[in-house]
Amino acid sequence: MSAVVPPRTAAGPLEMRELTRLEDGETLHALLWRAGGGWRMVSSAVLGGGLGERSWVLNAQVSHGYRRTDPDRHLARLAADAGEYGPGVGLMTAADVQAYGRAHDGGVHAVATAGLGVRGWAASPAEGAYGQAPPGTVNIVVALPVALTDAALVNAVATATEAKVQALLDAGYDCSGTPTDAVCVAARRPGGEAETVAFAGPRSVWGARLARAVHGAVRAAAPGA
Repeated sequence: MSAVVPPRTAAGPLEMRELTRLEDGETLHALLWRAGGGWRMVSSAVLGGGLGERSWVLNAQVSHGYRRTDPDRHLARLAADAGEYGPGVGLMTAADVQAYGRAHDGGVHAVATAGLGVRGWAASPAEGAYGQAPPGTVNIVVALPVALTDAALVNAVATATEAKVQALLDAGYDCSGTPTDAVCVAARRPGGEAETVAFAGPRSVWGARLARAVHGAVRAAAPGA
C-alpha cells in the first residue's frame, strides 16, 4: 500500500490520509488515521474491535466479490504496509472510500463511508446467518476531544447508530443500514487535563455534538445525498 496525495483530508483531530493499492489487478483505496498515543476507542470492527487503547484506524476498500475468510489478517497486513503496527482498528467496505463524508460539531469530528447496495431494517423476520455478510457497509469513525468512561463509550456507539439511521432516512433511504455496518468511537485517555465525561446519550452535551457530527458525515456520504 502506498500513499497518494489526498484531494481532501478530514479536518481537526480526525485527519485521514487517502491511500491506494493494487490488489488482484484492481485499484483500491483506504483511509488511514494516525491517532497516535493517548486515545481509547470502542469499535465493532473486525480488527481491533472491543474497547481499549488504539493508535490508528484504517478504513479499507475491498472488492465487491470479496471472499477472504481472514479479514482481520488482511487488514493487519494492509496496516503494516502503510507503516502501522501495534493496536489499531481496521474496518473494511466495498464502497469507494474516496467518497467519504465528514462533519464536525463543537469539537467532535466524524468521517463516514457509505455502501448501501445491500440494505434493510435491523428488525427483520428473516433468520440471521452465521459468518460474515458481504461487505457493503456504512463505516463511521468519530473522535471526541474529551475522555469518556467505559459506559459513556458504549453509550456513544448507540448514539452514533441512532444518528446514522436518522441520516439515512433524511437521505431518502427506507432502511436502518446494511448487514455489515461498523462504528469506531475514539476519545481521549482519562487523566491529565482531559475532561472525563460520564454520559454520551443524544441529549447530553457531548452526545448531542457526536450525534450531529455523525448525522452530517453519513448524510454527506450517502449516495445521492
